[in-house]
Amino acid sequence: MVQTRTERTARSKRKVAATPAPPQDEEAPAAARASAPRSTAPRSTTPRSTTPRDGATRASDGRATDGRATKSKARTSRPSSLSEHAYQQIKELILTLFFLPGQYLNEAAICDLLKLGRTPVHQALQLLQVEGLVEVVPRKGVIVRPDSIGEVVEILDARILVEVELVRRAVINGTREDLRELAAILDKTNRRHGGGSMDAFVEADRAFHVKLADMSRNAILADFVRLMHERSTRFWYLHLWQTIDLYAAARQHRTILEAVEARDPERAARAMRKHIDSLRERLQHLVGTAPGRGGRALAAPAVARGRRTDA
Repeated sequence: MVQTRTERTARSKRKVAATPAPPQDEEAPAAARASAPRSTAPRSTTPRSTTPRDGATRASDGRATDGRATKSKARTSRPSSLSEHAYQQIKELILTLFFLPGQYLNEAAICDLLKLGRTPVHQALQLLQVEGLVEVVPRKGVIVRPDSIGEVVEILDARILVEVELVRRAVINGTREDLRELAAILDKTNRRHGGGSMDAFVEADRAFHVKLADMSRNAILADFVRLMHERSTRFWYLHLWQTIDLYAAARQHRTILEAVEARDPERAARAMRKHIDSLRERLQHLVGTAPGRGGRALAAPAVARGRRTDA
């Protein structure tokens, strides 16, 4: 029995020693191989991982497309920019009497003058018609609208009503930076032109009133003031250049500025009313009486007529 057990034990040991472990080793590689797809799944998803790159490429293409869209928008908005440029240029030529009241305008000649195409010039003239600076006459063309003396007086009356209130609001809402800019407008004119240049005064007068209107923080009234001021600018060149006291007008601007700086709304309102009233009185004095609505049209003085062009 002992021998039998010994032999059985020896056989068992030999059997265990002879039992190949490969089945376990084979299972491990098999398991490894079985898990290999899962372990390599991220690599197998490389196409999906490259999808962002593809997406980036598409995004790049998208950006390129967006860039093309932007360029397309730029091309679409370009006429508007050119129209704005034409609008500003033609308006300035009208306000400074390069184009005279009653003068017919030739679009082709304006295109040559401004080096622009027909579309922006045509659109600019339409905007100027809305503002009352030009008029489209059927079967005749575009004419620079001649404001009558009565209409200019009405414009000044409207400016008094609106700007007197706006300067009150400018006193309340204006900042220190606003005041510095307002003072700089007057100082710049005095330094550059000594207060004696008509062109310099008109430029400063427009900038001064527009800045005050902006300080009121009422965009609607500010736009109205800008339009009315531009409509009344021409009579500076048409008539008042002969009689205007530029130094007195500059002092009136300074008085308004001092009242605004003192934060005194009523004092500023009185100064503004006096300033615009003086323009109205000078205009009425020039024509002898205060004509009613539809009075005679403003005619260009001889000095301005010399600037007439074929446009």
